[in-house]
Amino acid sequence: MSDLVHDAGALFLVDTVTSLGGAEVAVDDWRIDACYSGTQKCLSCPPGLAPVTFSAAAVEAMDRRKTKVQSWYLDMAMLRNYWGADRVYHHTAPINMTYALREALLIIVEEGLDNRVARHRLNHLALRAAMESMGLNYVPEHSLTTLNAVHIPDGVDDAAVRKQLLNDYNIEIGAGLGPFKSAAWRIGLMGHASRPANVMLCTAALESILTQQIGNLSPGAALDAAAAVYRDAGVAIA
Repeated sequence: MSDLVHDAGALFLVDTVTSLGGAEVAVDDWRIDACYSGTQKCLSCPPGLAPVTFSAAAVEAMDRRKTKVQSWYLDMAMLRNYWGADRVYHHTAPINMTYALREALLIIVEEGLDNRVARHRLNHLALRAAMESMGLNYVPEHSLTTLNAVHIPDGVDDAAVRKQLLNDYNIEIGAGLGPFKSAAWRIGLMGHASRPANVMLCTAALESILTQQIGNLSPGAALDAAAAVYRDAGVAIA
């Protein structure tokens, strides 16, 4: 994809909001020109910061801009000066957020980035096995390991399921957006929340609720499917 973009004379912009810290993001190898993310998902940090990086080509494009940015909100020409050798006026920064991000990144270093990516992948595979055993097929064949989008079975009340998950199990999953409204659920497995115990809890809760609504599930089959993935990987569930 990067080659196609660059061959067309364009810059390659990548959204890594739901992948940075949970999936591979090879900015240099993939020749990404502009990459942005958020702290609140796979980095397991409070929301409020947006990590960004720009290639030399992207910086040159900024320098060629003929009109000034009309907003203080995201004036990269101004923000770039903060990293320069010259002393310039620096607006008040969210220091507490900066320290929070530093701690979140230290936790990632302690775990090891490769180990962290592998953990997200394993938990995704376990959840996927469980969901598909209940007839909840994934919306895309190839999906992120951090965000699991599944089709809602016929005859299932979308809102009622999500409400019961929240009220009875303290689990909140996302509703479908746009054309997938009331047709899909979005189940996040990101950062600290991507753990076998959470996969098993979500599986057990959904199995119980769906059994009440459509009543044609094999009791325990979904949990067995997820457990088999962990067993094959030699990973303890608890």
